[in-house]
Amino acid sequence: MGLLVGCDFSSSPTARKAIVCARGSQVRGRLVLDGLDKIHSLDAFSQWLRKEPQWVGAFDLPFGLPRELVAALDWPLQWEACMRHYASLTREEIRNLFAAFCDARPAGSKFAHRATDHPAQSSPSMKWVNPPVAFMLHAGVPRLLDAGVYLVGLQPPPPVGLPLRVALEAYPGLVARSVLGKRSYKSDDKSKQTPDRLIARKDLLNALETGQTRWQLHVKLTHAQRDSLVDDASGDSLDAVMCLLMAGWAEVQQQNGHPLYGLPSNLDPLEGWIVSA
Repeated sequence: MGLLVGCDFSSSPTARKAIVCARGSQVRGRLVLDGLDKIHSLDAFSQWLRKEPQWVGAFDLPFGLPRELVAALDWPLQWEACMRHYASLTREEIRNLFAAFCDARPAGSKFAHRATDHPAQSSPSMKWVNPPVAFMLHAGVPRLLDAGVYLVGLQPPPPVGLPLRVALEAYPGLVARSVLGKRSYKSDDKSKQTPDRLIARKDLLNALETGQTRWQLHVKLTHAQRDSLVDDASGDSLDAVMCLLMAGWAEVQQQNGHPLYGLPSNLDPLEGWIVSA
């Protein structure tokens, strides 16, 4: 099997808070982590996407907006046209439009949700704060499109036989919750980088290495890689590895004859779907 990628994305990467991409492959039934790339700008991310001609990647950012929101704003209902329109807006324009949409709705149902949000327990993709996933979509999806990446379920399948860069939407919280329940394993706030969170990262890594998750893949790490993942109290590196796990699972589904890499055949082609949700 070929190159796999797991990406913990940031809409405003810096040297302090980088985009982290895990690289790996499946070797004799194990998912081998080959390395971690830290990317400090969106332009560098665009270059990174084009570096290799073929991979299957899982990216921790939303690939679509709720159909209810898109229809209410009278935006295009075809996915790529919608994304191109979305990319043409500034973040301030997006914030104002989405805030006005929420303000007109009753308390308790301010945000519109995608169908995938319920099974994944993910934040609505229109949310612009804590976390700002709407801006992650705005920063990431146009770059995936411009790099010629195939976004599964949202674009027509490309011709058979061509080398493909394949992208799937991922959410590492799916993996973390399946192992830890509600225990927290990360924080960007140094005052909250506690011994309990350190223990949670160790427990999470142990489950990944021993294959004790519903994805049933064993992640193979060196001692140095394990120490590095445990020591990253922000959890960014570990999130990238959990995305890598989902890319590996998706590759197995495709190898077993699933044309959508494990995504449901009836997914909404405007909203998209989180892999394995």
